[in-house]
Amino acid sequence: MIELAQVSRSFGARPVVTDVSLRVATGAILTVVGTSGSGKTTLLRMINRLVEPSTGTIRVAGRDVRSVAPHVLRRGIGYAIQGHGLFPHRTVAENIGTVPHLLGWDRRRIAARVDELLGLFRLDPALYRDRLPGALSGGEQQRIGVARALAAEPPILLMDEPFGALDPIIRGRAQEDLLAIQRRYGTTIVLVTHDMDEALRLGDRIAVMDAGRLVQEASPAALIGAPATDFVRLLLGGRDRAFQLMALRVVDELVEPGAAPGEPIPVGTSVRAALAESLWSRRAALPVSRDGVILGRVTRAALEAEGAEP
Repeated sequence: MIELAQVSRSFGARPVVTDVSLRVATGAILTVVGTSGSGKTTLLRMINRLVEPSTGTIRVAGRDVRSVAPHVLRRGIGYAIQGHGLFPHRTVAENIGTVPHLLGWDRRRIAARVDELLGLFRLDPALYRDRLPGALSGGEQQRIGVARALAAEPPILLMDEPFGALDPIIRGRAQEDLLAIQRRYGTTIVLVTHDMDEALRLGDRIAVMDAGRLVQEASPAALIGAPATDFVRLLLGGRDRAFQLMALRVVDELVEPGAAPGEPIPVGTSVRAALAESLWSRRAALPVSRDGVILGRVTRAALEAEGAEP
């Protein structure tokens, strides 16, 4: 879907991105992580031509982005930034409908899309569609910003620190919303973050930038298991790799027949979260459910054994 071949960008004599080659598969989430000044935002902005590369080639769906007028290219690529970027004097519905309106969608289609996205972000359309951004909380504004980026059903969504200003609880919910919507629509996402935990949680693949260079690109498990440089190890924080891997694995394959007491955990729960729940609730086994239906149970012994795997 997205291919970068030996892409570089300099501002004057200062190199910001140097010789980066990457490929993002259709329907995948690539998280780009690095410290401030590592070149990750410039890399992202080159995909939709907000910044032009000095050298190299960027292709979207096999087509060189330089062969497409920038405004046409951007209408097919959603873009969400930290601080949401909403128009303050337009209602929530008008903000979300901005790009569909530019594309010539009729009013009914735009209204239906606005209500659909508000519902997906767990915001009641009747309560939110006519509000102005100033009447919303920071978390609500950020979710509207992402909804606006998705409004025209773009196959690609670029996100630059979209949840960076949110408190941890709201941030976690926003990440859950994004994953649910990405699974529903199969959107290809490139997300820039400085937070390695966020990169590990959201990314199918993770690209680590350091001083303008791509130092490692791998799956979350491979990154944790074999960091390529001391810088990658530093970003990982030196935390226990077993616990990091447990956060990436889910309980689904550990479910066995049988009953267990207490509230169930849903399929898709991480091994680490399930083990924490088992320990805190002092239950040796937890029921596992899907859509309210109990599928079986997962035992603490199975969770601990999974955590012990390399």
